[in-house]
Amino acid sequence: MLVYEYMNRGSLDRNLFGGVGQPVLEWQERLDVALGTARGLAYLHSGCEQKIIHCDIKPENILLHDHFQARISDFGLSKLLSPEQS
Repeated sequence: MLVYEYMNRGSLDRNLFGGVGQPVLEWQERLDVALGTARGLAYLHSGCEQKIIHCDIKPENILLHDHFQARISDFGLSKLLSPEQS
């Protein structure tokens, strides 16, 4: 069983372009999402003991929390690298 944090804002692709009854993201919110995503990728690439390469970053795989905090999802294509491979 996998348990995930509930991301009530949905995915970035739905928030970037707006949907029915949903406003598009403001520029400050877009910047916050970009910075959060970059921090997440930096952690995966250099903050973990075993580096993780996601291989499928796209708006559908970036989920958003209350205040547009970004979380990277869908690690199905990711690759693990040993410290020697970095």
